[in-house]
Amino acid sequence: MKSYTIKEIAAYLNAEVQGDDSVEITRVATLEKAQVGEISFLANPKYQSQLEGTAASAVLLSPHSAQGFVGNAIVLKDPYVGFARVAQLLDTTPRAAESIHPSAVIDASATLGEGVAIGANAVIGANVILGENVQIGAGCVIGQNVIIGSNSMLWANVTIYHDVHLGQSCIVHSSTVIGSDGFGYANERGQWIKIPQTGGVRIGDRVEIGACTSIDRGAIEHTEIHDGVIIDNQVQIAHNVIIGENTALAGSSTFAGSTTLGKYCIVGGNCAVAGHLSVADGTHISGGTNVTSVIREPGVYSSATIAMENKVWRRNTVRFRQLDELFQRVKKLEKNVKSDD
Repeated sequence: MKSYTIKEIAAYLNAEVQGDDSVEITRVATLEKAQVGEISFLANPKYQSQLEGTAASAVLLSPHSAQGFVGNAIVLKDPYVGFARVAQLLDTTPRAAESIHPSAVIDASATLGEGVAIGANAVIGANVILGENVQIGAGCVIGQNVIIGSNSMLWANVTIYHDVHLGQSCIVHSSTVIGSDGFGYANERGQWIKIPQTGGVRIGDRVEIGACTSIDRGAIEHTEIHDGVIIDNQVQIAHNVIIGENTALAGSSTFAGSTTLGKYCIVGGNCAVAGHLSVADGTHISGGTNVTSVIREPGVYSSATIAMENKVWRRNTVRFRQLDELFQRVKKLEKNVKSDD
């Protein structure tokens, strides 16, 4: 268990201390459930009532929230960002692998940097390059000509096909597949003719990819995931998609082939983005939204309907089917009104 004093944590965050800075902190916790030795935070005013009754040994607070608080506080501009950094500082997550396991199969042509760890039954293919301190979890398969940058980590049972480049300080969670064939076929009189997918995948630095996510290789050019992108679980990224830096993709979303998402976009869960279109930098797409046309201007875009009683939903569905008929009737009435004028 890691332990830091409030003074040490405040110095790490470049923040100020209010109260006893010698208290030891070992874990992070919520305001409601925090106990002695734990640190919490207040970022949303609706939880203000929990602040007075918290048993946390210290709380991360904004200057405004710290006014009148009688407990120990670390005062900084953004308590939530501070919480994230303290959580990293106190993190006790184990490594994906500790050493090179005797059962790992490593091709003689592979290049392993200093400090590389490879778990049991992992397979490292020909001409693979693993940077310094790379961790490859148990059961992973790394195909030919793959490059994985320093300090990146693959959890158990990740599969990376040939000709994939993964940057530095990336995290790939279990059962994710990177570099599988894109869905490329030509139709000849009802028969599907497979188009070999000869591009690769290029992933930048500091990218995190959730469990059971699929990233297809490019058909000719590469599929690209740029620096700082975060991808949730069970996301499908098709061939030749380009994801701009620091974009966030929530779970179960799907991106069809040759789509380009800009920088700093946020895509909610269960979205579907059609192929061969682009989305502007800084766009927010609400969960459950279907994007079927180019988004040229940043903003918040939504298309999903809210949950409602089934009988109300059925009634509204019938009305939706009548929408075109109603439109034509209104159009006819407008025409008649203009004629009367």
